[in-house]
Amino acid sequence: MLTRRTVLIVIAVSTLLTSILQGSARAQEPEVQAIRKVLTQQVEAWNKQDLDGFMRGYWHSSELTFYSGGTTVSGWEETLVRYKNRYLSVGNEMGKLEFTDLKIELLGSNAAFVRGRFHLKLSGGDQSGLFTLTFKKFADGWKIIHDHTSTS
Repeated sequence: MLTRRTVLIVIAVSTLLTSILQGSARAQEPEVQAIRKVLTQQVEAWNKQDLDGFMRGYWHSSELTFYSGGTTVSGWEETLVRYKNRYLSVGNEMGKLEFTDLKIELLGSNAAFVRGRFHLKLSGGDQSGLFTLTFKKFADGWKIIHDHTSTS
């Protein structure tokens, strides 16, 4: 049988744990919002046909990785070239981009994992698919260090 003292201790510990968890969630919220802002800025830049603005969301490093369609691209410049060839070359278009079903999970104070869907409205037929992104926090903010995108 529980004593009154045991019940009070259980209530106190439960209240303390709830407070800690809520505080932790509140502390994470600005970081999640900062990552969401990077993705929103990418969509806005894409929809203005501003590929350079879109690329600001990526880590400007030769160590950036981009996986898609069975290919691997390494490096920021190489990723930019891939986008230019795919969306800015003759006969291609950037269309209108939308991200949905975003799930942002912090993996620590300077790393995050993001899952979502993309939809690209194009005059010749839409493209859509899934993506996973690894973000890292740098002195100048959150940047994508790895992008794995699959088209359905």
